[in-house]
Amino acid sequence: MNYYNQYGQSYLRPTPPSNTNYQQMALSEEQSYIENILRLNKGKKVRIHQTFPDSNEWRDLEFTGIIEQSGRDHIILSDPANGVWQMLLMIYVDYISFDEPINYDPEFYPNN
Repeated sequence: MNYYNQYGQSYLRPTPPSNTNYQQMALSEEQSYIENILRLNKGKKVRIHQTFPDSNEWRDLEFTGIIEQSGRDHIILSDPANGVWQMLLMIYVDYISFDEPINYDPEFYPNN
């Protein structure tokens, strides 16, 4: 089937294979996203190092806490010592430090 762009030029739309191997391959490309690795390490204490380039006062910060949740664009930490919960944006994350081995499974499929 031909499709046309805004200039009237014809092109063929690529069709991905419809077998389950393609679906598994597509999932495997998403498995090592940071939020999935953080989900595997839920409950662990971490130090999250962030840089805020537009701020002189709060340029480089380190946040310490327990991983409660993570999503594509955020991490939620809690600090049981003072009861503070923080939601940090992934866009500012430079790196994350763990004091214990990191749980990592390249076969992770997010179901929750």
